[in-house]
Amino acid sequence: MQKESLSSKKGILLVNLGSPRSTAVKDVKEYLDEFLMDERVIDYRWIFRALLVRGIILNTRPAKSAEAYKTVWTDQGSPLIVITEKIQKKLQKIVDVPVEIGMRYAEPSIETGIQKLVDQGVSEIVLFPLYPQYAMSTTETVIEKAEEVRKKKFPAVKINYIQPFYNRDIYINCLAESIKEKLPENFDALQFSYHGVPERHIYKTDPSNTCKIDDANCINSLVDTHNAYCYRHQCYKTTEAVITKMGLPKEKTIVSFQSRLGKDKWIEPYTDETLETIPKKGIKNLAIVCPAFVSDCLETLEEISVEGKEQFQHGGGENFHYIPCLNDEDRWIDVVKILCEEKLNDFYLV
Repeated sequence: MQKESLSSKKGILLVNLGSPRSTAVKDVKEYLDEFLMDERVIDYRWIFRALLVRGIILNTRPAKSAEAYKTVWTDQGSPLIVITEKIQKKLQKIVDVPVEIGMRYAEPSIETGIQKLVDQGVSEIVLFPLYPQYAMSTTETVIEKAEEVRKKKFPAVKINYIQPFYNRDIYINCLAESIKEKLPENFDALQFSYHGVPERHIYKTDPSNTCKIDDANCINSLVDTHNAYCYRHQCYKTTEAVITKMGLPKEKTIVSFQSRLGKDKWIEPYTDETLETIPKKGIKNLAIVCPAFVSDCLETLEEISVEGKEQFQHGGGENFHYIPCLNDEDRWIDVVKILCEEKLNDFYLV
């Protein structure tokens, strides 16, 4: 691929979720505190959020989470950070503008990433939240944090944000090709497991205030202003587009939502419950993919690949095949480049 001749005053910031700096309990606790105290993750009033997070969760969960992180940690560190760094390095080789990374939580922070770009003379940044679908707890919190940092520390910097790309043909083609290459020869079903969110998040992000969380609305409705912010709709549309591209029968696919926290109602169906019940319906050989993530992380490598496999086999399943995320595949880097270039070119139009 040829490098593009673009102004050196422009730069790219790739933003992912983040990770503890180590598997030590104190580091996991510090990370979880920043993550769960985000008002767009646990959207209670501050006092109730603090009571829940700092009064209950942080007194019980860090040790367990630390053990989980140990099962996926690499010699280089957190898999999510390592993979994001690989994406950054590959992208840097095919564009002529500086590329840095930032994490919504922990380090390297969004502020650190912007500062690195500014130090290189950048004044116009394309910020890419690495989430295919829109959610309060992903895309929205990244943009809000970046704007907070920009206004406070970098008021002269302009930022263009890449919007959710769940229905872009270049992304769908990339994801479909990746899944198809990794599918086992024999499988009874392909399960799409997306990260879950509380139902109230769906209602809060609906500008029309008419959302109904049901399959008819999420699966059949068209893309419009109403569901431009509907996470569940976008997950179903991602699945629909991918299986159409793959030529896979709808009846051979499953959509579910993982990683729920607490006792509130989260969007359904739940991945863990689904994994335990589908073997009784004759699904003994399962392939599973997690398209809410572009980089493998704790939620994919431990929660699905390890715990999910155990749940499936406990329910009577036999063969469980986890399909990795896009990670740093060259075809995904090409998609990242195209999406970034679109926003870089927008600066010329201002």
